[in-house]
Order: sequence, then C-alpha cells, then structure tokens
Amino acid sequence: MKLKLTHIPHVANKIALDIANSSLLELKTPIENVANLAKTILEEDIKKELEIDEKAKNLLEENLDEIEFMRADERQLFWMIKRQIAEKENFLLSWEDRYNELSHKILDEISLEGFIQFGVSENLIKNLIFKSIDTYSKIYEEIEEEVIEKMKNYKRKLLAGTDEYELVFEKLYEEELRRKGFL
Repeated sequence: MKLKLTHIPHVANKIALDIANSSLLELKTPIENVANLAKTILEEDIKKELEIDEKAKNLLEENLDEIEFMRADERQLFWMIKRQIAEKENFLLSWEDRYNELSHKILDEISLEGFIQFGVSENLIKNLIFKSIDTYSKIYEEIEEEVIEKMKNYKRKLLAGTDEYELVFEKLYEEELRRKGFL
C-alpha cells in the first residue's frame, strides 16, 4: 500500500509504540521524541515521491500532443517516466525495499540521537520498525472499510467530501486505530 502524508502520524505512532513496548531495547527518551523523528523521516520520503510524481506529470504534459497523436496509454507512460526519474535519483519505488530503507534510516537516527539503547543485533530492531510500517499499511484498508461501514449506519446521512464527513471519518478512524493499538 502506498502511504500518504495523512497516514504518517499514525505510522510514526505505531513505530514509537512498538519500540516503547519492545523487550529488545531500552527507551531513553519520551515516546513522543521517537514518533516525531519517525514522522520527519517518513514525511521526507513521501514528499520526495510526490516531487518525482510532479516531474513525471510535467514531462507528460509537455509531450501531450505527441502522446495523443500516438494514442499512447498515459498511465503506462507516467509509470515508465516515474521509474526512470526515481532510478536517476536513487529513489526506491518498491514498497518492501522502501520500508526496509526507511526502517534503517529511522533506526540510525534514533540510535544517533541516543533515544534507545540495545544489546541485540541492529537487524532485530530494524525488523521491529519494518514490521510496524508493514502492519499499518496492511491494516489501513481494513480500518477504513470499518469506519465507512459505521458511517453508513449513521441516522443522519453524511455527504462524502464535506467537512463534516471528514471530521467524523477522522474521529472514527482514530478510535479504530486506538482500539487496535496503533495510538
């Protein structure tokens, strides 16, 4: 699943909670510091991908006449261009590889900052962080469906896309995350 900027605070909280609850290490700072650091790293990654997307869109738009003339598939061209840009910029598009790289970055930073102390292999801690990201990404769609189902059963119908809908959705979404141990 592709993470979005709106997911980042939840993923960062999941990482911080899993680190705080792990018997593999000792947390030397408030949990919020770990969550904030993870949030910063994850946001940078998502923003980098958004920049690559924007570059790919711009290239498509610049060549729109040729694309239409050749009747090429714009979506397929977008992905080809995005892959080329990402490769030039050493940016991983494979989610498993990205989760792995992000896990390393987060571990390196929390270690460098002295937020944790551990006497086990770094790989075990990295895997803990990887699992946090992966677990969130797998359960996100399930939680979203549960929230939408709850909203369908409201007496007063909420119109998708309205401010009221978004507020209720976010409240219910956070309740579900809390219930499942993500917050």
